[in-house]
Amino acid sequence: MEITASIVNELRQRTGAGMMDCKNALKESDGEMDKAIELLRTKGLASAAKKIGREAKSGHIISYIHHDFRLGVLLELNCETDFVARTDEFKELGNEICLQIAAEAPTFVSREQVPAEMIEKEKSIYREQAIGEGKPEAAVEKIISSKLENFYRTNCLLEMLYVRDTSKTIGNLVTLMIAKVGENIRVRRFARFRLGEEF
Repeated sequence: MEITASIVNELRQRTGAGMMDCKNALKESDGEMDKAIELLRTKGLASAAKKIGREAKSGHIISYIHHDFRLGVLLELNCETDFVARTDEFKELGNEICLQIAAEAPTFVSREQVPAEMIEKEKSIYREQAIGEGKPEAAVEKIISSKLENFYRTNCLLEMLYVRDTSKTIGNLVTLMIAKVGENIRVRRFARFRLGEEF
């Protein structure tokens, strides 16, 4: 099948990938659009994994104030260059993350930020619950592990299901953006304010 400029452009519009990457993906998939999209996603996510360790010191402080002025969020979202920080896609990602924080009230950015003593306390509670329910000893550790994963999904921003599309986590959104822009992106910190609430 002939790879025309219009097909390449359509793939570029649908994926945000570069022109040559789109052309090569279409060649590799014999012009099949869906296969080319999947190919670009796979390659993009693989290259995104390599970028995650890179330093990210540019970015923005992004804010969200709820319409009733009783809830607000401040987010520090970092990337590697000012060029990416100025893009609409980067700003939109920041806005979506702010909305997630406003809606779901996470406590931590990632599971790595959860203090070890808090994890041990949660494990102890889960163990007591499982034993109290008469669960067999062999099942107790699996129950603890499962409940701990649920704790992370409830309390850690990057582990949370995205409120607009529960097939993705916030971490997935960040990884997809890394694949798209070709730079590391990092959620550094956030603060959520509700009128009258104590820290």
